[in-house]
Amino acid sequence: MNYDIKNIDLATQGKRRILWAENDMPVLKIVRERFEKEKPLAGKRLSACLHITAETANLAITLKAGGADLVMCASNPLSTQDDVAASMVKDYNIPIFAIKGEDTETYYQHIKAAIDHSPHITMDDGADLVSTIHFDYPEMSSQILGSMEETTTGVIRLRAMERDAALKFPVIAVNDAMTKNLFDNRYGTGQSTVDGIIRATDILLAGKNVVVAGYGWCGRGFANRCRGMGSNVIITEVDPIRALEAAMDGFRVMKMEEASVIGDLFCTVTGDINVIRMEHFEKMRDNAIVANSGHFNVEIDIPTLKKNAVEVRKGIREFVDQYILKNGRRINLLADGRLINLAAAEGHPASVMDMSFATQAMATEYVVKNATTFEAKVYNVPVEIEQWVARLKLQSMNISIDELTAEQKEYLSSWQMGT
Repeated sequence: MNYDIKNIDLATQGKRRILWAENDMPVLKIVRERFEKEKPLAGKRLSACLHITAETANLAITLKAGGADLVMCASNPLSTQDDVAASMVKDYNIPIFAIKGEDTETYYQHIKAAIDHSPHITMDDGADLVSTIHFDYPEMSSQILGSMEETTTGVIRLRAMERDAALKFPVIAVNDAMTKNLFDNRYGTGQSTVDGIIRATDILLAGKNVVVAGYGWCGRGFANRCRGMGSNVIITEVDPIRALEAAMDGFRVMKMEEASVIGDLFCTVTGDINVIRMEHFEKMRDNAIVANSGHFNVEIDIPTLKKNAVEVRKGIREFVDQYILKNGRRINLLADGRLINLAAAEGHPASVMDMSFATQAMATEYVVKNATTFEAKVYNVPVEIEQWVARLKLQSMNISIDELTAEQKEYLSSWQMGT
């Protein structure tokens, strides 16, 4: 088996971590048990560009149980858990191409190694795998039945490709599933971003002015977790409806230009480029902390920050680099602008990834079964899959809900009955 990981000897600890995560992923376990019996992915080569974590390992094991011939690479240079990668290779015979801290060249070499698997199905976390296929291996597109995309950033890129008639095969926007973004993005990113920032800095959030750039589901989650820990939370937005919602949720809303003067901690979660720029850095307080929890490290204008710094103190903590500006103020950049929840912490808790990855696995089966009906477009996850996953999650939490009576169903489907 060909693979490229940091150290195969880390496998023992990695397996412990994988099994620990499995304990909190009951819905995915049910999917795996059915996949083992039915083998819906048999004969299909699958290349996945995902964060290599204990939770993702459980998805990979499920896909392999379904018969998939699977190869995986990292979707971010800093998100790989090296011990998990080792266990996936040694204990589960899944080829992995991922090393935490790999440089950009190695990152793309690993993506190309996954493409060399000549996949029938792809999975993406940010659309780097799909975009590389489109740019460098367009002839491969005709054999690909479909792809799954897990991130807001990736879905934005793929919808842009569809608009430009550049997309060559169908994609399921797993990120847009309610069982993903309402929970994974809000509660998973919210909690894990706080976790990553605290691990990186050891700061007390209570009493801090925390500036959250973006009030999508990830921004909502992070803002609410910070408020719950006693922070004074400020939201910056470009969307008037989201800005209005943030204001009515009780947050202060203002331009980044205003927030940069009073913020102690800044975190971007927008999916867009250069949200925090040099004109903002120059107004920040001394010792301000800047982090990103969006998928790519483009939300903070790091090249311009480096260019204008009179001194850079690398590694003052494991995930903290300090930039000294001409005005003498210090800007502390976390994890080189990479997604802080995975770079400095362990990503989302397994319980919330249980829903996301169960939806992901079911969407993969859906693609295989319905491949001949798709066009080269971005599709939503079918509502039947969403409701099945949600019901199983409620069941695992010992929560029961009501069902509509026959009379209620008739009322909701009719128009004749009024007041």
